[in-house]
Amino acid sequence: MLALSNSSLINNQLGRQLIIIGFVLVIVGLFITYGNSVLGSYKNPLDFNFQYGNTRVYLPLGSSILISIVLSLIFYFLKR
Repeated sequence: MLALSNSSLINNQLGRQLIIIGFVLVIVGLFITYGNSVLGSYKNPLDFNFQYGNTRVYLPLGSSILISIVLSLIFYFLKR
């Protein structure tokens, strides 16, 4: 009887996680599709762009920090 209830608990948790992951993927897909028209030209002040002649270097430091914070929060709430 214990194995059956434990299996049911795992299935419930897996189902919730799949629903949350699906919801996040839908939000990301909508952002990719319509984000450019809503946000316009996104310029993060911590994203550095250097150009020397024909060479262009783009360092997305601010965007990397922002994505790291968002993903950390998502995984923190998924863990709870």
